[in-house]
Amino acid sequence: MDGSCCLVADRGGQDRLIRPPAGIIDSASVQAAETVSAHSRGFDAGKKVDGRKRHIGVDTLGLLVCVLVTSANVQDRTAARNLLARLRYRCPSIRHLWSDAGYTGTLLAWAQHLFGLTIEIVARLAGQTTFVVLPRRWVVERTLSWITQHRRCVRDYERLPHHHEAMGHWDMIRITSKHLTKPV
Repeated sequence: MDGSCCLVADRGGQDRLIRPPAGIIDSASVQAAETVSAHSRGFDAGKKVDGRKRHIGVDTLGLLVCVLVTSANVQDRTAARNLLARLRYRCPSIRHLWSDAGYTGTLLAWAQHLFGLTIEIVARLAGQTTFVVLPRRWVVERTLSWITQHRRCVRDYERLPHHHEAMGHWDMIRITSKHLTKPV
C-alpha cells in the first residue's frame, strides 16, 4: 500500500490534475530510539541529531509520493539520487521539482539528463535572519509536520529503515483518509 488510490482521490477532489506535473523534495532528521542499530543510524552535525534522515517527495498539494530513510549523516544531494528514482517510478508525470539549497551541485544536471527533471532551488533571501515563508517550500514542510505529529514518526523506533518508510506511508494514508471523510 503506497497511498496511490488516496492520492488520486484527494487530488481529484480538489479539482487538480490526477497526475501532478510538479513536486517538492526535502528531508528532516529524526532522533533514533535505542532499538535502531548503530549501522543504520548516523549523526547529523548541522541539526545535532543522532538517528536517521527522512527524505520525502510530495506533489504540489503536499500529498506524499515517496519516502526514503537513510542514516542521518547522509547528505541530501547524495540521497536525492535514490529519492528521485523512486519519485520517477511512483509518479512519472512529475517534470519539475522545487527544493532547498541542500540539493545543489551535479545533482541538477544528473536529474535533467537521466529523468528529464528540472530542479529549481528555492533559496533564502540574502541576509535573512527571521522566519520567512518561502514559495513552494512551505508545502513540503507542512507534510513533514503532519508526518511528525504521528506518534510512531516523532522518533524512529523501527529496526529497519524500510519499516520507518512504511510508517510514513501509513501516516499519510491516515491523514488523507481524514481529509476525504470531512463533512462538506
